[in-house]
Amino acid sequence: MTFPTWVSLIYAVLVLFGTFLQSAKWPTREEQVQIAVFLDIITFTLLMHGDPTSRIGLGLLLAIAVAAGSLLMEGRLSLAFASLATLGVLTQQIYAQFYLVSAAGSLTQVGLFGMTFFTVALLGHVLYRRIQQTELIAARHKIDFNNLSELNEFIIQSMGTGVLVLDEKQRLRLINGAAIQLLGLSRIAQGERLQEVAPKLAAWLDTKTAAPAHQTQTGGVQVQDQEIRPTCHPLGEGTDAGTIVFLRDNQELIREAQQIKLASLGRLTASIAHNIRNPLSSVSHAGQLLAESPFLRAEDQHLLDIIRRNSERINDTIESVLQLSRRNESTLEQIELGGWLGEFCAEMREMHGLSEKRVRLVVPEAPLTVEMDPRHLHQIMSNLCENALKHAGFAQGPDWIEVRAQADPAKGNPTVEVADGGPGIDPETAREIFEPFFSTSPTGIGLGLHIAKELSETNGAKLQYIAQEDPGSRFRLSFPV
Repeated sequence: MTFPTWVSLIYAVLVLFGTFLQSAKWPTREEQVQIAVFLDIITFTLLMHGDPTSRIGLGLLLAIAVAAGSLLMEGRLSLAFASLATLGVLTQQIYAQFYLVSAAGSLTQVGLFGMTFFTVALLGHVLYRRIQQTELIAARHKIDFNNLSELNEFIIQSMGTGVLVLDEKQRLRLINGAAIQLLGLSRIAQGERLQEVAPKLAAWLDTKTAAPAHQTQTGGVQVQDQEIRPTCHPLGEGTDAGTIVFLRDNQELIREAQQIKLASLGRLTASIAHNIRNPLSSVSHAGQLLAESPFLRAEDQHLLDIIRRNSERINDTIESVLQLSRRNESTLEQIELGGWLGEFCAEMREMHGLSEKRVRLVVPEAPLTVEMDPRHLHQIMSNLCENALKHAGFAQGPDWIEVRAQADPAKGNPTVEVADGGPGIDPETAREIFEPFFSTSPTGIGLGLHIAKELSETNGAKLQYIAQEDPGSRFRLSFPV
């Protein structure tokens, strides 16, 4: 075999051996680059010596090896590669002129090769510096981008408004905790279709796709036992654009409006309460004194009863509104529901003269503990039980109310239910029973259930009416886990 063939075979064997060392990660990356560049320079120089007719092509390969070394290694090593390549070409040319008769090329050509090698090395060094600076800037931008992404994720997850981001095929790309809670979901996987997660919301969104893409669409969707008001907006133009959907509890919007109304009412009531209560006390006291007169007729006594009843009703209304307007923060305590409800039901039976069959109590054997203000819990349960006693029809027959404590089978959180055997509540009325000043009784104030719901939310609990097919009403107080 000829000399170039032997050099090529040895070069191939060394390259294969270097590949094995690279997979073994020995020696280090920098050392492997240095060895590879030095090997390329020596090999191409020997090939130039063995095949003088290919000097220009092999010289370009040397320049490529120097450029690769300059890009992969920094600083003075790039000049070392250029120096070694120039020295190799110069040595080969001097040896050929003195010892070989048929020497190709000249020292001028060697000088041009040397200038090329150093120029390539300098340009590669400058390019390496710029690439290094670009990598540092990209790394800083990546850190900033990651921080911004985490901030956006934290903000979205902390929002009280539900947020869903969908792609063009309505697959979930992002969903926050508020949306999971509003939709009543327990588990979400990235990439699931909205149709599988929330069919009603997907059907509503399908009806909005025919609208212009640049317009925001709103509406209402009934999910489980609550009404959700979704708002969707496209993330771009065209059919392949994604969609962002905002979800808000419609009852929350109503509660916000109620809070504004009650806050104004509370300030107004607080300012005029003493102007009402003082004359009211005088009227009530005068009526009591007048009732003691022995000269009153039956008609006059009836009029005095009207004055007394309406004075008490006005005073109850003022007390309820004042209590609602100056509602204090709750003082949470550990309450064992079984024992606490037992004492409460015994108090209700004694107060109304009822038996255990008429006021039933069902509690689990295992202790069920919640955190709540006991004063607020007592007022909530009193309002619910008083309403149940009032509407369960005790005067007409042996009806009952039932207080049941249990752990929710689906979510595992403690719940207390108050059910009665009365005629129940029709769906239209059930929508408004928690509204302030709404009452089906001509003598009712309409604040009992509203106060109970407000006190529940103050303690982190949730009070709701449970619709059922059987006659009767059922209210559920759900405590947080």
